[in-house]
Amino acid sequence: MALPAFLLAPGQVFVPGILGGLGPLAHVQFEREILARGERHGARSDRDHPVWLVANATSTPDRSEALLRNGPSPAPHLAAFTRGLERAGADAIFVVCNTAHAYHAEVQRALTIPWVHLMDIVAAWLRASYPAGTGVGILATDATLRTRLFHCALEAHGLVPVAPDIDSEPQRRVLSAIFDESIGIKATGARVSDEAREHLVSAARWCQAHGATVIVPACTEVSVGLTVDVFQSAPVVDPLTVAADTLLDIAYGRRHPSEFLVSEGPC
Repeated sequence: MALPAFLLAPGQVFVPGILGGLGPLAHVQFEREILARGERHGARSDRDHPVWLVANATSTPDRSEALLRNGPSPAPHLAAFTRGLERAGADAIFVVCNTAHAYHAEVQRALTIPWVHLMDIVAAWLRASYPAGTGVGILATDATLRTRLFHCALEAHGLVPVAPDIDSEPQRRVLSAIFDESIGIKATGARVSDEAREHLVSAARWCQAHGATVIVPACTEVSVGLTVDVFQSAPVVDPLTVAADTLLDIAYGRRHPSEFLVSEGPC
């Protein structure tokens, strides 16, 4: 059900829907990115920012548990929440969880609007900005690495993925920064521990040492922890920033939602 035009911001054409809560800070960080990029549409007041819809889907089963350890599938939750956003008037969906994109094809079949594929838009942005053969460091969950979500997208655009091996020391540091019950960002939320930041910086430097010239924080918790104030030795291309620009382009009609309606990702 489309929202009436009088509810939208000046110049707004389409309504984005955001599925967040995976983890709890994910969509909050994403919304901050959207608001921080208000100059893309000349925002000067609260009413100038686009209308979007949000589902804080914290009840969704853990994606890594499902993919790596046969835990409950998150697909029914992802489908139900995204369908709810569609019924509420969303024209395109942004799912603020990298690992959840392993279920993109399954959930997209339940929708008539696009779930914008995060890996596709990030890889396309990188290839437009860097030459073929560029090494791209990936800091991600084991499940994202095992399903090769970023690997496939980067390789399809002629880029070279660089990521620690699962069970390696740098990858254990990434996982600790994300999941550790004491210092991990999923546990600490808006307060990011110094230890988590140090682990992510160490893993990013490992990627650099193995050929990466640009780093992608390929998990929303890594986006929160690996920021430019703690890591400046290589460009950091945050998927949330790329997605925020894409959301604004859709909202204001610079790109049409149908452009993103694909049944399968690059893998």
